[in-house]
Amino acid sequence: MVSGFSKILVCCDGSKYSEAALRRACDLAKKYSSQITLIHVVERTKKSDLLAGGEYTKILRKYAKSSLERAQKIARECGIEPKLVTKEGNIASEVIKFSKSDGTDLIVVGSKGLGAVLQFLLGSVSSKIANHSLCSVLIIK
Repeated sequence: MVSGFSKILVCCDGSKYSEAALRRACDLAKKYSSQITLIHVVERTKKSDLLAGGEYTKILRKYAKSSLERAQKIARECGIEPKLVTKEGNIASEVIKFSKSDGTDLIVVGSKGLGAVLQFLLGSVSSKIANHSLCSVLIIK
């Protein structure tokens, strides 16, 4: 039986699903006196770098920063002071890798991300995280 979560990792991509995940994570953090880390992964693959080039990556980095700032504001409104993390690479892999290195007890992620096209190209990030993570994963619909 789970007695609590000391470290919660929240995947933030700026979508309404990630905002719902963040709000749920804040509720859990208050209940268990948990630390919250907000993570945004800039999707980088050889294919995306080749097709879109460096300017596209710069736009994605800028979006990651603003997405995390919005998420930080929501967390603070909930009474939580989160840690912010930005990574680059495969989204699911980077989330899982960070969760292992940080000693995360729970990953909270929205069931869907920003768009159907991206989901088609990348597959379901939440599903990949749930299937490969060593810690518990809460998927918010």
